[in-house]
Amino acid sequence: MSHQLNWWENFFSGLFVEVWRAAMRPEATREEADFLEAQLGLARGASLLDVPCGDGRLALELASRGYRMTGVDLSGEFLRAAREGARDRGVEVVWKQGDMRHLAWSAEFDGAFSAGSSFGYFDDSGNAAYLQAVSRALKPGGSFLIDSAWVAESVLHNFHDRLEFDAGGIHFLAENRYDPARGRIDNRFTVSRGDQIETRPASHRIYTYREITRMLEQAGFLDFRAFGSLEGEPYGLGSPRLLLVAKKEA
Repeated sequence: MSHQLNWWENFFSGLFVEVWRAAMRPEATREEADFLEAQLGLARGASLLDVPCGDGRLALELASRGYRMTGVDLSGEFLRAAREGARDRGVEVVWKQGDMRHLAWSAEFDGAFSAGSSFGYFDDSGNAAYLQAVSRALKPGGSFLIDSAWVAESVLHNFHDRLEFDAGGIHFLAENRYDPARGRIDNRFTVSRGDQIETRPASHRIYTYREITRMLEQAGFLDFRAFGSLEGEPYGLGSPRLLLVAKKEA
């Protein structure tokens, strides 16, 4: 299985956008938004950064609850869907297209989050640059939450080299290979609907919990709280996902 370092540049388009949107149930979005509200601990009216925001599902839900939302994503197709969603729901969100390693703001937001297992796309320097960009964009004392299943204690404990599901009439197939020398899982994703078939490579850097907190510390974060699910139990070996909350130094 070949890997492609810059796979994310053209990945999120076509059927891959459609299957992602179909797979995310509205109930799941509301549950995640509830968790974000509780763990970020911010009053409604606070300014929040969703990066990367995808189709804006969480930004739209939180905007409907009274937060001032900004969403950043590289995918033009995701952002078109996000703008349509904002019009349909009658909410205002600032949408920006760009690389999440290069955020333009300084001490602008009360809180920020990375959802959808979007941390770990880059090499080590790129992932560190993303955390540093978020830190710069936050006000002192601002909260940041990472939600990811691509964490060593989660994904390697119960590794699957092949996963399949159907959503919105689209079949999704993931073929995965772990490369211990690089600390990455290389993926080949295939989506199909009738005669339409799209196959694309991807690759995710797999860090341990301690490695992620060390990177966050280097970016100016502290006061870590780690959960293994939306129910709030502590994170540990075999937890299905990591929900990690940190604060920017005051």
